[in-house]
Amino acid sequence: MARKYVSKRNLEFMLYEVFDAPGLTRYPYYAQHNKKVFDLTLAAALKLGKDLLNPIFEEMDRKAPYLENGRVKVHPAVRTIMAQFGEGGWIAAKFDEKYDGARLPYLIADCCQFIFTAANYSASVFPGLTAKAARLITSFGSPEQIATYVPKMLGGKWQGTMALTEPQAGSSLADIATTAVPTDQGHYLMRGQKIFISAGDHDGVENVVQMMLAKIEGAPAGVKGISLFIVPNQRPTTDGGLEPNDVTVTQIYHKMGYRGAPITELSIGEKNDCRGYLVGQAHNGLAYMFQMMNGSRLSVGMAAIGISTAAYYAALDYARQRPQGRLVSDPTTPQVPIIAHADIRRLLLFQRAFVEGAFALAMQCCLYADLENALEGEAKEKAALLLDLLIPVVKTYPAETSIRSTSQAIQIFGGYGYCEDFPVEQHFRDTRIHTIHEGTTGIQGIDILGRKVRMKNGKAFDLYLEEVGRAIDQARAVETLKPYAQRLAEALDELRQITAGLIARGEAQGSRAMLADATLYLDYFSLIAVAWQWLLQAITADKGLAGHPSKANRNFYEGKLLTARYFFHYELPKAMGLARRLSEGDGLTLAMESDYFSD
Repeated sequence: MARKYVSKRNLEFMLYEVFDAPGLTRYPYYAQHNKKVFDLTLAAALKLGKDLLNPIFEEMDRKAPYLENGRVKVHPAVRTIMAQFGEGGWIAAKFDEKYDGARLPYLIADCCQFIFTAANYSASVFPGLTAKAARLITSFGSPEQIATYVPKMLGGKWQGTMALTEPQAGSSLADIATTAVPTDQGHYLMRGQKIFISAGDHDGVENVVQMMLAKIEGAPAGVKGISLFIVPNQRPTTDGGLEPNDVTVTQIYHKMGYRGAPITELSIGEKNDCRGYLVGQAHNGLAYMFQMMNGSRLSVGMAAIGISTAAYYAALDYARQRPQGRLVSDPTTPQVPIIAHADIRRLLLFQRAFVEGAFALAMQCCLYADLENALEGEAKEKAALLLDLLIPVVKTYPAETSIRSTSQAIQIFGGYGYCEDFPVEQHFRDTRIHTIHEGTTGIQGIDILGRKVRMKNGKAFDLYLEEVGRAIDQARAVETLKPYAQRLAEALDELRQITAGLIARGEAQGSRAMLADATLYLDYFSLIAVAWQWLLQAITADKGLAGHPSKANRNFYEGKLLTARYFFHYELPKAMGLARRLSEGDGLTLAMESDYFSD
């Protein structure tokens, strides 16, 4: 029997009732679409997840990729997945028509990607990475580079990757050592080593195209000397064929989860015959790569939500069917399904409050991306600033909270959840990578506090306060939501004060003192951001109830309102403790010298 891993009803609620995706079609940029197109796209994505991705969810985990004769072997279905995603236009979904794309709004395309990650995260990575790498080429590459690589990538025949990390550098990209030596033949000779490269090689495609960061000989030190190169594993020849490009897979990493997609170590230019092709201007590679990294950060958050959503529905189904224990009010009754117990409902409420609140925040970011595409001038800048501000939040809150959420799904299953007989142990393993992917949690905390809330003299932060303030004003007009509007208003005012205090601390004591608890600040900011999204959902659900819906829709809206109440009563209060810590400023972690960590 097919398992449920997403709610079509909730997707439609978000797209059509909360965020009004069809409203985007009034802008010329999205005018070729309508709600019928969106409905058909959503239905096709659900079918693809059900028929192609989810049936091999466990199998891809159990039969992990392996290295044989220098080539990575993946599950045979990967070739089918890439072909179908290419032929069906899914890889090109957000691209312009000139690339045979559909120019779908982010709201719709990323909602479909969410479905794919919930169905089978490992399988979703192959086309997802390829789309982002191709976007990098269309944005900054030459017409010749676009013509050579993009059609094959969007068609699902060639894989795309991002090749940043090196053994000695990790997240510190300023320290990368891969070099590029210019030649007089239109290419550079590349040499170095890359680690942790997702899909860095596999037999599910004809070729793999690495979007690689390296330093040209004689480049400036640090990040100012980084350039971006296209480095294919097999380089195209003049007669339309392919030949080896001196990129060698030296190992596949054996992982805790996310096992269906290979993570590789690559040796570049061992024979001094690896050709790389400069993208855009020299020494501007990190700025280019940030486009792919920011897109990937949104995707990482969405993937964590997707995995946790699948775990939530597995736990919900089990809780409804598993009889155990009796109601404490009457121990003489027969056993009841465990969903009747209050603590199980608390565990389920936490999961639902997380996955649906975080998904709404991700959809909010998608809407800002769509408005940035569709608008001009000051309105365009506003959307871009809000999206930039929220990227570390939408990446990190889902990534961190999904660990707890999938763990609680295991808890509902009890001992069975810890075993491979049920899917939740795999969801728990699969999601753990997301706090590391595309910049660790600590890096995201430094980003939001050290840069984002202060960029353009605090303009992005001020715009955010206005956005949340508008939702508060709307909720105050609904009698039952007034208490929650007030709670969020108080939290938002405290966020303003805490942020100002931390910035003042930085000015007085230096950035190290200001950023010592940046991760806590990100946690704090995130709780308020998700409360904002739950208030928006509550406003919409209240309107739905006023429309005298059917019993099924009434249950849906009532469930939304109660879950919103849960978040405000159980999760948002945690912000108070974080605010207290952030206001203390005693530099405790800085005072703890490394030598004090003695045995």
